[in-house]
Amino acid sequence: MKKFNIRKVLDGLTAVSSSSSSSATAQPGTPKENDVVQETLQSEHFQLCKTVRHGFPYQPSSMAFDPVQKILAVGTQTGALRLFGRAGVECYCQHESGAAVIQLQFLINEGALVSALADDSIHLWNLRQKIPAILHSLKFSRERITYCHLPFQSKWLYIGTERGNIHIVNVESFTLSGYVIMWNKAIELSTKTHPGPVVHISDNPMDEGKLLIGFECGVVVLWDLKSKKADYRYNYDEAIHSVAWHHEGKQFVCSHSDGTLTTWNVRAPAKPAQIITPHGKQPKDGKKPEPCKPILKVEYKTTRAGDPFMVLSGGLSYDTVGRRACLTVMHGKSTAVLEMDYPIVDFLTLCETPYPNDFQEPYAVVVLLEKDLVVIDLGQIGYPIFENPYPLTVHESPVTCCEYFADCPAELIPALYSVGSRQKRQGYSKKEWPISGGNWGQGAQSYPEIIITGHADGSIKFWDASALMLQVLYKLKTAKVFERARGKEEKGGTDIVEEDPFAIQTLSWCPESRMLCVAGVSAHIIIYRFSKQEVNTDVVQLLEVRMQCEFSDVDSPDPGGEQTPTLPTSGASSSPQESEPPTQPSTGSNSSDGPRDNIPCLQVRSSTLKQSPGYQVELVIQLVWVSGEPPQQITSLAINSSYGLVVFGNSNGLAVVDYLQKTLLFNMGTSELYSPSEPYQRQPHSPRKARQPSGDIPVASCMSRISFLYTESVKKLRSSHFTLCDSNDGSNTSEDRCKSPTSGSTSPCNSDDERKQKFIEKVKFKSRRFSKTVANDFARMSRKISSSSEQKPDLDAKDNSFSRSRSSSVTSIDRESREAISSFHFCESFPRKADGLMNPSLLVGTTQGSVMMVALSLPPTGDQRLQQPVGISSCGTLVRLKGGILTMALLDAAGTLLPPSYEQWYDPNASDEEKEKNRRRRPASPPSSQEGQDSQYAVLCSEKQAKVVAMPSQTRVYKHNITETSFVLRADVVLMAGANCIACFCANGHIMTLSLPSLRPLLDVNYLPLTDMRIARTFCFSNLGQALYLTSPTEIQRITYSQETCDNLQEMLSELFTPVETPEAPNRGFFKGLFGGGAQSLDREDLFGETAAGKASRSLAQHIPGPGSMEGMKGAASGVVGDLARARIALDERGQKLGELEERTAAMMASAESFSKHAHDMMLKYKDKKWYQL
Repeated sequence: MKKFNIRKVLDGLTAVSSSSSSSATAQPGTPKENDVVQETLQSEHFQLCKTVRHGFPYQPSSMAFDPVQKILAVGTQTGALRLFGRAGVECYCQHESGAAVIQLQFLINEGALVSALADDSIHLWNLRQKIPAILHSLKFSRERITYCHLPFQSKWLYIGTERGNIHIVNVESFTLSGYVIMWNKAIELSTKTHPGPVVHISDNPMDEGKLLIGFECGVVVLWDLKSKKADYRYNYDEAIHSVAWHHEGKQFVCSHSDGTLTTWNVRAPAKPAQIITPHGKQPKDGKKPEPCKPILKVEYKTTRAGDPFMVLSGGLSYDTVGRRACLTVMHGKSTAVLEMDYPIVDFLTLCETPYPNDFQEPYAVVVLLEKDLVVIDLGQIGYPIFENPYPLTVHESPVTCCEYFADCPAELIPALYSVGSRQKRQGYSKKEWPISGGNWGQGAQSYPEIIITGHADGSIKFWDASALMLQVLYKLKTAKVFERARGKEEKGGTDIVEEDPFAIQTLSWCPESRMLCVAGVSAHIIIYRFSKQEVNTDVVQLLEVRMQCEFSDVDSPDPGGEQTPTLPTSGASSSPQESEPPTQPSTGSNSSDGPRDNIPCLQVRSSTLKQSPGYQVELVIQLVWVSGEPPQQITSLAINSSYGLVVFGNSNGLAVVDYLQKTLLFNMGTSELYSPSEPYQRQPHSPRKARQPSGDIPVASCMSRISFLYTESVKKLRSSHFTLCDSNDGSNTSEDRCKSPTSGSTSPCNSDDERKQKFIEKVKFKSRRFSKTVANDFARMSRKISSSSEQKPDLDAKDNSFSRSRSSSVTSIDRESREAISSFHFCESFPRKADGLMNPSLLVGTTQGSVMMVALSLPPTGDQRLQQPVGISSCGTLVRLKGGILTMALLDAAGTLLPPSYEQWYDPNASDEEKEKNRRRRPASPPSSQEGQDSQYAVLCSEKQAKVVAMPSQTRVYKHNITETSFVLRADVVLMAGANCIACFCANGHIMTLSLPSLRPLLDVNYLPLTDMRIARTFCFSNLGQALYLTSPTEIQRITYSQETCDNLQEMLSELFTPVETPEAPNRGFFKGLFGGGAQSLDREDLFGETAAGKASRSLAQHIPGPGSMEGMKGAASGVVGDLARARIALDERGQKLGELEERTAAMMASAESFSKHAHDMMLKYKDKKWYQL
């Protein structure tokens, strides 16, 4: 439970009071009391909880299957449990200890599961409730658990240990039996060595009183449970890995460490009946075959109609170096070797019957790999695999960025599904998916949701995330646009990333127009249109852009082709081309004796590009090398379908491209966006000069330094995946390269402070994952800077008092930490303070906290839009905030969100008549603002604070300091319960929401401290209280901050357990019943119960009652229904007690009457008798 912190409450009250006081004394544009927006959102609308987890279980370690319920369970090395049923039926739960799950055992058709963990504890899970919970736990203290076995329809669990002993647990009460099989009694007395841990336990399919025990050393013992002694012992020289019975109980097979399989007859322990080496080379002279790799597991399954199946993993020859893991299926005389993409963790053979003493009739094999789940059809020739209905391919290529869109247009999902269905592979099994248990939830959440993931190989996946499910809709491969270099010699040294040059850095998507804009790590941008028709593109439209931030040595080549004139800029130029440039462009220079110049990092393909229905390339934009310096990676991106514009920015500045006319409109350094009179203006400087040692850093400049540190080391996390890799120190200017998503990002911030230097070195070189230590370093640095800056004048005072020391040390740092563009927002607003009419505008946010306005002048729609240039002009700074700008939005006077204008989707390859019929033009500008009145609110959120500014007066009306000791990683303006709010995720793990426009704190929950860069890179909010992040490299965790969704979560979740009748036991037959040849049953209760076996040692294991049953009652007793249920239960209990009291009273009255009658009879009998007559 979260502790109540009065200090935080007081801080919140102080922030609110300061906001109200500042707004009361603000400029004339501040709303009066009767003009204040009525806000409907309250704290009661918010509650944070996890909903579902999608994707492949990270680091799987074990697996189990219920053949009656048709449910699959997977355990992981981090103590997680993932349960799968039919498509859409998934469940996630977690062991508190986090220890690895070493084995799972279903109580078949009972709705329960036993898990054994590496910390020597076993747990009983109740699967009959929608959120499974632990009913009982048992923690062993003196022995290590190595193997568990639970016979079908038995309540006694066998537990083998590292010492070679076997203990027995009653799964109903989770108590130990006094019956123990000691290792020294199981093996021969003459044996002088310990047999090793127990690696196998199973009972004879035909005789439950016979237990087969396998020890690691190679000894197998058939133990008689009744007589408490060993019947037979089977010895082999090689270590045992697994054992499997024939269903008749007369034979069993062992797999060994030398790649052999030994078959033993139960009554012939002297030697194996057969020894085979499935993958060993058989010598001609009759000698033993060459040893092979260990066979880790074998399963022996019989069929009525044909030969038995023997399925095994491992056992390959040692000379198969580099060969992938294989599963071998031996059926009769045929042996099939099935190669897997990843190492095999475990496999299970699915059979028609749960009874071990009947013909098994195997029909499929479930293979759990390190990064995949494969199900093989044993009933078809060639053993094809089943088409997997689960969303387990999230990690097919590492995720580098993620976006979440809730409440999308209804026609989007069918459109994406229709084009994505053509991408499906062929050759799958024609049978139904065999894991088909459970039922879907009955949730009322019906709005469409889409998740978009960008990957390291340049692919983009669209997922249908509606109704707490996840299904891939469509996959787009952006790398198809470029030529693939076959070797390092063909790259020409122009690439800026060593690996994954096509990785997705960020993306911008307009659901209404279906326009998609993607930025990659090689400083490339691709604009896509959605079409239902296939086209062949002979020439991919290419636009090369030269971005630099420097006044001197300007190289402005003459634009090639027909191009609309661009605004003259002193710091940049463009080289747009209508066709693919030659490998060595005439404007470029890549000779060995000169710096690279005007060369893009990737080469657009020159051959015809076949574009299938779906997303098709409209334009490719590439940043080029400038005087030997590589282009800087894209830090922000936005597209607007109504204006036909794309804007992108990096640490050099921003550029605006007209993708309709295929021209560059605007290319300007960040410093040039400031007006000359502004105090925020920064002097332009060369992008990458030789690094120089820096001196002392004044405290006033530290905030900008930590802001840049975040920008380079955290915000670019969207381009890194899995873990950070070692990077070069980059001291050589000519070889200084941007880092790829798989190799992390450097943090060019120098200081003589030892702690800061250690931290920077850790981020640059050492750190392979964003650990808690790094997060704490961030927090400590932020706290130190925050406390130091309190001694200085308020950075935000009067919104224009920013000042910076211009010492040589700061100038040195400025070379390293240029102000980068961090966010964009297209809008219809008032670009200038004196404007009375709304115009198309662009809000630009920077990493130093500046928000600037750019005015757009669009020509009329139609043919003029394609011929006349778009006018663009910078209008200076709107406001300044602490920390880098994360998100921006506009509200109208009533507090309603004003989304960017858009154009409805139309098929670009359809006929002109259909285009005009479906195409809707950009709406006219809203009515103008009356003089002296504000008609809009600009909502601005940075890493540290949020502000609301009235437009067009540009006066601040509300302000809220979000955090002082940490920084915000992600912020979004979202729709929630019919109103808008700001949702924030901080590096210290807090998730917060603020009302709009007053910025009242509505929610503040310490949910998830930033312990991994992956979380920071992928966390995103969406409308209607939804959010998600990558909790592991392979899994997406979805959460909600909506009270309504939390209340309805039980109904929305799927059910794992469904009532199913257990199949009938196999018929023993007349003769077997007559002569006793069938299965022999055993009364285990008489054998293992306390009466016969006594009590177990208390010090051996500790019983821990679980919260499962209590949690189920809590879930059922929430809300008004729960109150009524509690009242009804109380009444029932009271009535029951009253009934019992009445019965007791009646019994006492009857007893009294009987006693009175007997007393009266005695009196009459002895009334007239004397004492001596008695």
